[in-house]
Amino acid sequence: MPSGTNTGDLTSVDIHGSAWDPAATAMTFLNEITMRYPDAISFAAGRPTERWFDLHDITRHVETYCAYLRSEVGLDEEQVRRVVMQYGRTKGIIHDLVARQLKVDEQIAVDPSALVITVGFQEGVLLVLRALASTPHDALLVVSPSYVGVTGAARLVDMPVLAVNSGTGGIDLADLRRQHELAVAQGLRPRALYIVPDFANPTGITLDVALRRQLLALATELDILVIEDNPYGLLGRHRLPTLKALDEDRRVIYIGSYAKTIHAGARVGFVVADQRIATGNGTVILADALASLKSVVTVNTSPIAQAVVGGKLIDSGFNLVRASRRETDLYERNRDIVLAGLTRQFGRSPTDIAWTTPAGGFFVAVSVPFHVTDELLELSARDFGVLWTPMRYFYTVGGGEKEIRLSYSSLTPETAAEGIRRLTSFVARHMT
Repeated sequence: MPSGTNTGDLTSVDIHGSAWDPAATAMTFLNEITMRYPDAISFAAGRPTERWFDLHDITRHVETYCAYLRSEVGLDEEQVRRVVMQYGRTKGIIHDLVARQLKVDEQIAVDPSALVITVGFQEGVLLVLRALASTPHDALLVVSPSYVGVTGAARLVDMPVLAVNSGTGGIDLADLRRQHELAVAQGLRPRALYIVPDFANPTGITLDVALRRQLLALATELDILVIEDNPYGLLGRHRLPTLKALDEDRRVIYIGSYAKTIHAGARVGFVVADQRIATGNGTVILADALASLKSVVTVNTSPIAQAVVGGKLIDSGFNLVRASRRETDLYERNRDIVLAGLTRQFGRSPTDIAWTTPAGGFFVAVSVPFHVTDELLELSARDFGVLWTPMRYFYTVGGGEKEIRLSYSSLTPETAAEGIRRLTSFVARHMT
């Protein structure tokens, strides 16, 4: 009941605990620091580059998609307007185009009916977790450290989160087995493992092919699903087959997003959910269940935003790897500048500091010989003019106290070089 005597005022216990998620609070603090020190160079935000933003691209892509509806789908002008401007199909209107892109870029063969077009990755994972959390005992295994949006979504649906060590290769399979056994002993039912196999946020680590195959085999043995998140996989020269491409028994739910490869502002993602569900009336697929949930969450993903993404897919020949080459080149140049700066400053320090060496994506994780606090972050912004993200934000149950995440994606080569100079000065000052 509300605590106010004659008002609608509330106390914190009257509000769902997910509203006070520590990671969300930490991100709010990070945004405040960024606004307070606007001249600081930021390695904090994992955003795509704005270097080639062009508003004319939006109308051009919409026109391309409308031309496709006329010429290939056979719609008249009234029907085209209705598709783009009216409420649309809950599963989405560009599912066939996304399926073509997945075949070209990822060698994933998927029936378009198994796709749900979502409002970014975040809605996709929320729908998946809501569907899988069918009892209070259902739990989610999460590679730790991990993207905070996943743990936040799990809290929204009251799904317990079980941390699995990432190890040096991206996942510690022995710990996955151990955490699964502990969960079962506690009366929980682990339903799925969440993982980013390619250029993971926040570590930048990529699983090798052998480890991917071993993970799929263990998931089959443990009878859990694998939720594969792949927002960065197209942004690297040395790309490996996705878990979904290696999946032979519908073990993998694949979640993608066009935020990093087309337009973040469109907020368009997708879920490949081809798992079969036995019902009293026959068999449906998981995508149908997700669409049913979506109908009471967002109703449908903006058709206008989908038209923008669909047009871009058509204009690119469904090859986003090729279409994203200039962005990938920039990210790799920035990464090389960051790694070279760390090596130049700390390459002879074998135990005090270490960092990951990502093959692509946006992130480098750096271990430092001192505790990273919010106070130090503000000092770094104020006195050294550089921002970064404390890695402890990404750990489920403790960890990361002596680590920072660097995101180099939204910088220019010039600001990346100056930013890493400032950062290494800050770290060197606190090593002494």
